[in-house]
Amino acid sequence: MSDSSPHHTTAAAPTLWSAFRELTAKATYTDLTHAFHPGQPHFPAFPDEQREMVFDMDRGDGFNVHRYTLVGQWGTHVDPPVHFVAGARTLDRIPVEEMVLPLVVLDITERVAADPDATPTLDDVAAWEARHGTVPAGSFVALRTGWGRRWPDRDAMANKDAAGVSHAPGWSGEVLRYLFEEAGVTAIGHEQTDTDPGSATSAGDFGLERYVLARDRWQIELMANLDQVPEAGALIVATWPKPQGGSGFPARVFALCPNDMND
Repeated sequence: MSDSSPHHTTAAAPTLWSAFRELTAKATYTDLTHAFHPGQPHFPAFPDEQREMVFDMDRGDGFNVHRYTLVGQWGTHVDPPVHFVAGARTLDRIPVEEMVLPLVVLDITERVAADPDATPTLDDVAAWEARHGTVPAGSFVALRTGWGRRWPDRDAMANKDAAGVSHAPGWSGEVLRYLFEEAGVTAIGHEQTDTDPGSATSAGDFGLERYVLARDRWQIELMANLDQVPEAGALIVATWPKPQGGSGFPARVFALCPNDMND
């Protein structure tokens, strides 16, 4: 008896399963997420994580269960628009279609090694586009600075001078305006604690982060392993829990990188 259901497919028919097999056979998975824990680097105004074993097999319980007490902006995390903009999109209103995107990597690692206050310029973007073509609309652009290698050393991440001013890289206004207003990217990410450079955040200036979120876009902060992905040609998957009205949450982020592509 034949199945006339519109959902029936034969073994020879193409499906997403075959596309998945083809994709994963040609790709390497790269985790872009730090494992979070109490005592890790974080925004100084936030309390530390508290973790408790509610049920513990070592105490004779039948299973293990932790209770985690932490702020939403903890470890590798997502900032939705409402994080800085009242009434804007919350985590549960960001559609899953925005969670799988082409990955663009802007690399300023060498400049940051010489000057920790370095930020990307339009020349960096022009050089990237000369090698790979126009930054794709709807992409995720990550800023590679090498700062993630300092994790989880809080002092190294903050990199403060004797006056308490943080010297850490960040984005620049000119590059963000190009990416969002001209290229039409969906989201950004970076290895540092903040969108803005440390010299700005030390003065209480979070204008670049406000700019990003005010454009109804989202970002991932404290990314890991950006030195292990190509600057073009990979896909990023960024996921997080779905708290109703949520203003931020730890995220799990990874890249699918073509096996034959290396920087």
